[in-house]
Amino acid sequence: MWERLQAGETFCVDLHEPARVAGSPAALLPGSFNPLHHGHTALARAASVHLGVAVHFELSIVNADKAELPRREVMRRVTPVAAVAPVWITRAPTFAAKAALFPGAAFVLGWDTAVRVIDPKYYDGEAGRDAALRPLLERGSRLVVGGRVDASGAFRTWDAGAVAAEFAALFVALAEADFRADVSSTELRRNV
Repeated sequence: MWERLQAGETFCVDLHEPARVAGSPAALLPGSFNPLHHGHTALARAASVHLGVAVHFELSIVNADKAELPRREVMRRVTPVAAVAPVWITRAPTFAAKAALFPGAAFVLGWDTAVRVIDPKYYDGEAGRDAALRPLLERGSRLVVGGRVDASGAFRTWDAGAVAAEFAALFVALAEADFRADVSSTELRRNV
């Protein structure tokens, strides 16, 4: 399996219903899950209620901001996630790559990730960002955004005014009443 994953194949680990892995999920919550915590699972539940579909998880072994995960680390992270819900293992570091693998899927993410998705610095400018977001629209993707506490300690929900009108329909905001979990994997790792 590892060699096929390295070659670009995508795998789903579903401990509850292995036969269900055929096809493409309607919604995915991508993450590094280092570690998986109640914020991830609560966000998946809130998005599932909002969308009316099951939310699977996705772990990419490559990330736009981090080094490629070694096999042992992938297995360490996948195991607790697969105990909760199906988890797709990919080599899709960007949302454009995820949309190519899972056309029509909704991607569930936190406010902080959504802010990075629209940040021109990750795309060498606004034209690059817009070119990267258009395939998501073309493939029928949506980005479902749950609120997060920002660096100042304020709870932030998605504001569609932060993107050009062309991309406003791509984003779906969850209200604070729908989802709030003030936890982060980074903080959990610091407190260990």
